[in-house]
Amino acid sequence: MAFDYKKEYKEFYMPKNKPELVTVPRMNFIAVRGEGDPNEEEGAYKQSIGLLYGIAFTIKMSKMGDHRIEGYFDYVVPPLEGLWWQKGVAGIDYVHKENFQWISMIRLPEFVAREDFDWAVAEAAAKKKTDFSKVEFFTYDEGLCVQCMHIGSYDDEPATIEVMDAFAREQGYAADMGGPRYHHEIYLSDARRCRPENLKTVIRHPICIS
Repeated sequence: MAFDYKKEYKEFYMPKNKPELVTVPRMNFIAVRGEGDPNEEEGAYKQSIGLLYGIAFTIKMSKMGDHRIEGYFDYVVPPLEGLWWQKGVAGIDYVHKENFQWISMIRLPEFVAREDFDWAVAEAAAKKKTDFSKVEFFTYDEGLCVQCMHIGSYDDEPATIEVMDAFAREQGYAADMGGPRYHHEIYLSDARRCRPENLKTVIRHPICIS
């Protein structure tokens, strides 16, 4: 059976719908950086998703070709994630999505080395006749955070964030966002097929002692 990160690491992907503290270890990702409204049709954000999955599935299906990755095991491609911020704004302003800065990303299995990633980019570019130069090997060491499962529309996230912030303060912590630590979302639902009120999104905020 394929290794499923969501099931094997429930503490990172399946939190309860009430805030909790979590220490997130260093992880490697396939990533694309950009800016602008993620809802824009044919916009940079939606294009980034296609680039990410192009590389993710090239690595996953490497077992079918000549490139052998040391330590490879069959796995389910982890969910799409995103780091979000806006210049000069503390937290997130959901009204002005056009000002978003973002890093769209998919977790890499631990066995994927930088040279394997570079091979996948070249392989995908050759096979798909697509420019993958925006895709990068990204390492994120997130550390201590408060997180919560948000159920509902992305526009309704502020209510969940208020509860998270209050919980963090009760525990003696404060939000610690602003490069290199950001508002973090993990998307467990396909927004194209799921009603907005049923969307499941992990929201994670880095914190520090207040």
